[in-house]
Amino acid sequence: MLRRIYQIALREVGIMRKNLIYLFCMVIFPVVVTLLFTTMLANGQPTKMPVGIVDQDNTSTTRQLLRLLDAFESTSVVHSYPTVNAARNAIQKNEIYAFIYVPAGTTDKLLASRQPKISFYYSLASVTAGNLLYKDLKTISSLGSAAMMRATMRARGYTDRQILNFIQPIKIDLHQIANPMTDYNVYLSTMLVPGVLMLFIFLITAYSLGTELKFGRSKQWVDMAGGNMWVAIVGKLLPQTLIFLTVMVCFWFYAFGLMQFPHEGSTLMILVLAVLSVLASQGFGVFMFGLMPSLRMSMSICSLWSVLSFSMVGSAFPVTAMDAPLQSLAVLFPLRHVFMTYQIVVFNGAPVIYAWPYLLALIGFALLGSVMLPKIKNVMLTYVYIP
Repeated sequence: MLRRIYQIALREVGIMRKNLIYLFCMVIFPVVVTLLFTTMLANGQPTKMPVGIVDQDNTSTTRQLLRLLDAFESTSVVHSYPTVNAARNAIQKNEIYAFIYVPAGTTDKLLASRQPKISFYYSLASVTAGNLLYKDLKTISSLGSAAMMRATMRARGYTDRQILNFIQPIKIDLHQIANPMTDYNVYLSTMLVPGVLMLFIFLITAYSLGTELKFGRSKQWVDMAGGNMWVAIVGKLLPQTLIFLTVMVCFWFYAFGLMQFPHEGSTLMILVLAVLSVLASQGFGVFMFGLMPSLRMSMSICSLWSVLSFSMVGSAFPVTAMDAPLQSLAVLFPLRHVFMTYQIVVFNGAPVIYAWPYLLALIGFALLGSVMLPKIKNVMLTYVYIP
């Protein structure tokens, strides 16, 4: 059995050497994707995002307030607009992400304690930019109100301590766990890059099985395994497994070693997660090919499932906040279990027992392809490839 596996693996290496698709999808593209995401997010957070202002009051107080807005790290005031419509058109043209509107008479109303209204508008077409600018715009609006209130109370004879207790009765002591700098590179790249790698594994697994039919090699492949599909699958996927596992491990050590991403987990758990990620993806790819034994259809379904994984993983929008049917559907995506395992045992360093449902799910995905082995054997021996 071991000899047959070795011979099939050598045969697969010969096939891979003659086809550049394997080189690009297994080595070149993963490296490019890794460098792309980690360098694109190297600053941690977007900075100096363009913002407009509509200052119809135009007093020293409002000008000072807007200069303070421009001093924020995430915000860059790039233009002043005469009307709200002009600023709104600029947002629609993607010239700015947000603008703040200060109506005429704002300073007079503040001095008279008549509670003026300052409005700000932001676009959520880009969720990250919109949320970050919302925080800055809301902060600057609150600061403006607090500054005028402090000046008024000082004029009435209140001490600074009394003023502070009135303006900010509750002081927030914020401690962000595991990612105190709110570095987008830390929590986005560790989900996006493995997700793209798993996409390549899905596609290459389905492609390598489908090309056996396409190029008329399927019967020879089954004969080399002595009719044992376990031997056939293990021998065929073994070279791919070793290459993908090397790439996956290199990414994790690049992220935690060279990029210095914070983590509390052990090296052993990083290796276990890398192995389970690769095996689960290959098991899912074998299952999809067995479900739809067509090169074109199996690769299409694998592509669709991989793309949906990025929405269902729960890093951008929590799965627990989704509708009940979507929460149930999320368990069908291997990337969801990879992300949860990483988050629990690697990122936060919690005991493995807390991640056992997700680890079992990954093992289940790795074994899922065995359900389809009888059908795949029948396909390889009897089906005729139809373009």
